[in-house]
Amino acid sequence: MKNSNPLLILILALGVFGIITTEMGIVGVLPQITQKFTISASAAGWLVSSFALVVALFGPFMTLFVSAVNRKIILAVAVLLFAIANIVYAYTSSFWVMLVFRILPAILHPVFFSVALVTASKLVPPEQSGRAVTKVFAGVTVGFAFGVPLTSYLADMFSLNVAFGFGAIVSLLAFAGIVTWLPSMPVGQKMSYGKQLVILRKPTLWLHIATVVFLFAAMFSVYSYFAEYLGQVTRMNGSWISIMLMAFGVIMIVGNFLFGSFMQKSATKTVLLYPLLFAAMYLLVYSFGFAFLPMVAIVFIWGIVHSGGLIVGQSWLLAEAKEAPEFGNSLFVSFSNLGITVGTAIGGLFIAHLGIHQLIWSGIMFAALAFLSIVVKVKLAPVRTREWNVSS
Repeated sequence: MKNSNPLLILILALGVFGIITTEMGIVGVLPQITQKFTISASAAGWLVSSFALVVALFGPFMTLFVSAVNRKIILAVAVLLFAIANIVYAYTSSFWVMLVFRILPAILHPVFFSVALVTASKLVPPEQSGRAVTKVFAGVTVGFAFGVPLTSYLADMFSLNVAFGFGAIVSLLAFAGIVTWLPSMPVGQKMSYGKQLVILRKPTLWLHIATVVFLFAAMFSVYSYFAEYLGQVTRMNGSWISIMLMAFGVIMIVGNFLFGSFMQKSATKTVLLYPLLFAAMYLLVYSFGFAFLPMVAIVFIWGIVHSGGLIVGQSWLLAEAKEAPEFGNSLFVSFSNLGITVGTAIGGLFIAHLGIHQLIWSGIMFAALAFLSIVVKVKLAPVRTREWNVSS
């Protein structure tokens, strides 16, 4: 497909945008959900945690299960399920029905990501595959930048029905694009479950998986408490925090393409330096957290560095899973969600026992662990590590 339509990459990115908006947009509307169903905040939190848990547990197995199915059918069915789920969110009067329709699309979340990333790399010439994957990943950063805040805004200004209707429309547009323009992509030669699972026997793969867990723990041990930190330490009011959240998301779009370029030029060096860059950025946050204007500037740096974890983590894990790229991508989605869960939990413990300002050290700790796991891998297999590509 060397003369492929660039619109196809945009459609895949739109599907990713819709999925991220559905997954993370719920965070911004939890207050309205607690009011609608007359439940506690902790009960409403199950809508968030259940989604992440299902993604972490079922991702690789579902990807294996559908490995023989036409790629177009998988992408279309997955994004349609997300559209249906949003419609259910908008109109159900039962919290339990809503919870069920959080779990169902979560099962296909890693399948869509895994297949979309591999599909994007196959829609372009080999030398452009890394750039295509970066463009699809842009759907994640755009989702954080606009999808999540817009969902919250629509719920606040209009209603939950309108907010979830927005998510449904985005997913339906992606569904229409996939059905209309994406060519049929049957699996030419089905790889057996055994051949895909055999990559799990590689000790070096588990080092790559550990790196992904540590990287995402480093990212989300602090980011999960972004608003609380800016409010309690930097003393920003609600309006400023909203502006910083929007700025953080927008600058992530820039960071996504910046780190994609770095990975194309020197993948191993970028991976090695990334956790050190993260630790240095966190030291800036720790040093200037009490200073309003410096923190405004640091948030922009933070957003750029944070966005790099997506493309760096995915490319690093796929370097050891090239024999089964879709299964490898599903491992990335699952273990990155595990990292988010672990990081958020440990960050909460730091806050509970040491205070909100000391939260930063949890991120530095996980960044150090990520760097250590990368160094160990490079020492074990230096030649192979230097030669891997970012094409996925």
